[in-house]
Amino acid sequence: MNIVVLDGHTLNPGDLSWAELEKLGTCRVFDRTAPEEVLERAKDADILITNKVVIGAMEIEQLRNLKYIGLSSTGYNVVDIEAAAKRFIPVLNVPAYSTLSVAQLTFAHILNLCHHVAEHSNSVKNGNWSKSPDFCYWNFPLVELEGLTLGIIGFGRIGRSVAAIAEQFGMEILIYDIAPSLEISTNLQKVTLETLFQKSDIITLHCPLTSETEHIVDKNYLSMMKVSAFLINTSRGALVHEQDLADALNFGKIAAAGLDVLSTEPPSPDNLLLSAKNCYISPHIAWATTASRQRLMDVVVNNVRAFLDGKPINVVNDLK
Repeated sequence: MNIVVLDGHTLNPGDLSWAELEKLGTCRVFDRTAPEEVLERAKDADILITNKVVIGAMEIEQLRNLKYIGLSSTGYNVVDIEAAAKRFIPVLNVPAYSTLSVAQLTFAHILNLCHHVAEHSNSVKNGNWSKSPDFCYWNFPLVELEGLTLGIIGFGRIGRSVAAIAEQFGMEILIYDIAPSLEISTNLQKVTLETLFQKSDIITLHCPLTSETEHIVDKNYLSMMKVSAFLINTSRGALVHEQDLADALNFGKIAAAGLDVLSTEPPSPDNLLLSAKNCYISPHIAWATTASRQRLMDVVVNNVRAFLDGKPINVVNDLK
């Protein structure tokens, strides 16, 4: 089997190993692949693995050897799964590998907004503590989490993991999920979206990007938030209307935002959130801990192995 990995760098920039995948066939790994390079690089591929490189109907039609499309991600919007199904090509993804890491970064952003550790450290290094007339100082309000209300939009694996951490901090937890039959434990409260925005001190997004959730955070809902509230997004950038969030931050309608995702990645230099007040942005790293990427690598390999054994798993398209 000829295996081609089109964009392996983000999964494995050099600290992991492709050895287990290489045992399954002749394997070529490209760090990055431009759209115009896909057909040439994948022309002999039986098995094609992509993360963000688009595999559309045209590519699927022209790659006549193709028998398998694997995602090194959970999302599979970059693949035309219906076009693949017409050729009986299974498309496989990797579910749930980054749950703990995303929950961890969610609280990294929350705690950053509570304590501003890096900014205080820079202040100390700039000599401000040495010059202080007192034994301590702080340049920002310091926030304790116990007793505050955390609103979680989306209560799948990651949302539940975030809730478990929040409980350890003694937070009150409100839940909104589009699943009407969602069952939650008795110490959590399921509420309407309006109530969640009105009552939460911190709102964190953990829902998929769909037609129902695109721009779920807009000026209407932002106007319902407390002026002291934080917004956290480690899910998908387009859940947030970026102009509306920038306006809310710049005009003091909410206190701060911690974001790991933007609507376009990498962002344009003129993205309004890059210069918005009290907006802290990390470069889509929630999924990327070493442990999380190793789990991702393991499942990518196991998906291929299961396919070769005639028992494919994690198939996201209907081949019937």
